[in-house]
Amino acid sequence: MNGNNGNRQFFEMLSRLPARVWLQAAVALIGFIVLAVLGFAVIAGVAAVVLIVLLGFKAKTWIMSLFRRPPPPEPPARPDRKVIDVQYEIVDRSNDRTPRN
Repeated sequence: MNGNNGNRQFFEMLSRLPARVWLQAAVALIGFIVLAVLGFAVIAGVAAVVLIVLLGFKAKTWIMSLFRRPPPPEPPARPDRKVIDVQYEIVDRSNDRTPRN
């Protein structure tokens, strides 16, 4: 059996289909294309709205930073500072009965 013979039978079967089937197939194909385009348009639209909102917040922050005074610079740390380990004792005087002056 030859491969072309199978293709010819398939095309002959397609050519015998009524016009109503061809019209339905064409409408279905057009509908599929329209839905695909609209789907991509919706996805792209949502992405664009999210991007615009994010850029709007960034622009607002940038504009507000233009009108704020910069915070005063912190003084540099002194190089001669030493950290000393200390011990301390917590005295609980809540039960102490002696009067306080």
